[in-house]
Amino acid sequence: MADMTCDFLVIGGGPGGYVAAIRAGQLGLRTVLVEKEAVGGTCLNVGCIPSKALIHAAEKFHDAVSFAVENALGIQNAAPSIDYARTVGWKDGVVATLTGGVRGLLKRAKVEVVSGTAQFIDGKTVQVGMGDRITAKTIVIATGSTPVDLPPLPFGGDVLSSTGALALTHVPPTFAVVGGGYIGLEIGTAFAKLGARVTVVEAGPSLLPQYDAELVKPVAKRLEALGVTVHLNARATGHEAGRLWIEGPDGPAQIDADKVLVAVGRKPYTDGLRLERLSLPTQRGFIPVNDRCETPMRGVFAIGDVIPGPMLAHRAMAEGEMVAEIAAGHTRVWDKQAMPATCFTDPEIVTVGLSPQEAKDQFGAAKIGRFPFTANGRALATEGTEGMVRVVARAEDNRIVGIQAVGQGISELSSAFSIALDMGARLEDVAAIVQSHPTRSEGFAEAAMQALGRAVHI
Repeated sequence: MADMTCDFLVIGGGPGGYVAAIRAGQLGLRTVLVEKEAVGGTCLNVGCIPSKALIHAAEKFHDAVSFAVENALGIQNAAPSIDYARTVGWKDGVVATLTGGVRGLLKRAKVEVVSGTAQFIDGKTVQVGMGDRITAKTIVIATGSTPVDLPPLPFGGDVLSSTGALALTHVPPTFAVVGGGYIGLEIGTAFAKLGARVTVVEAGPSLLPQYDAELVKPVAKRLEALGVTVHLNARATGHEAGRLWIEGPDGPAQIDADKVLVAVGRKPYTDGLRLERLSLPTQRGFIPVNDRCETPMRGVFAIGDVIPGPMLAHRAMAEGEMVAEIAAGHTRVWDKQAMPATCFTDPEIVTVGLSPQEAKDQFGAAKIGRFPFTANGRALATEGTEGMVRVVARAEDNRIVGIQAVGQGISELSSAFSIALDMGARLEDVAAIVQSHPTRSEGFAEAAMQALGRAVHI
């Protein structure tokens, strides 16, 4: 590659970066995308997509195992086995299909993809590798995040990040998860269903600390049913020879752990960018931006996990689209009312907007409506009665400001929840919508009706 100039330069080919590049190309900007590994970033290659594929495979295998013993459905099946290496091959095929699709979309948008690591020379120029330079009118930092490690458990050998856990070619007999957040519980639940004996070690007093107890309770109950051991208020202090040492309320203890997943969070990844050459301030490693994702340096934007806010792929994608349109001269600001978050545990959790407590704190009073899946026909007919839908509205005008749900397959309702918030729906609006029967989506309308004091099915 020789030195080049372009209109729009994106550093990082994850969900935010590749969407920014594609949209800029569609808008006629000469666009270059620099990615040091594979387009798609963590999400497509070693995060969101492969983990969901693993969760799906684990669920199918667990279903097969359940049919080898007496069950309510009367299905009889011989004891199943799993060729996990083949499962991994299928998972990798899903990833390859999607990353190949992204490459095709970039090519169609006439985006030039450059392999290598970018370093800033100044606010308009980066160096890729050992010498070639790219000068751009607009530069977007979209380098994502990386797992946080623990000093007593450095990554390597049998101590894994989420990337390492998803790359395993066999199911370990014993598997410990350090960190009871969504990443640890998603992967830990999958390995429990695949036959591993799983232990979760969480430093805080509850699992999934970002969610309230009403949402977490069904997940904790399911973990217990799967035989997962949970240690709360406990810290891991070391690992050697298949044993994990922890320090808990009852003192030190040892846990069998052939493999250990450390999933205690993620941090912005800006290593090697030489941000100091731009004099860009950072806050706990994050790059501050305004409501257009502009940094304090003119012409330099930052999106996704490197800026403050929830680390969500769909958020980064929306930001990437926005900054590309700004660079093309469009008037855009970040004005999203709804930012859904989904935890793909068993059962799944979806949240968007304010929790009941947050709504009360902000507005002084709130109306709360709940509908349990124990009263839902579809849930009963598919053995998925754990959980509920909860709707939160301002008391003064019944405008919906938050929706939360926990239940089997509930992630597919996240779109409906987001639409309701973004379009300013009131409880009366949702209650009046005719829902298909029998579906779990009926619970959404029923929760709104319950908040209005006119529930029908509970």
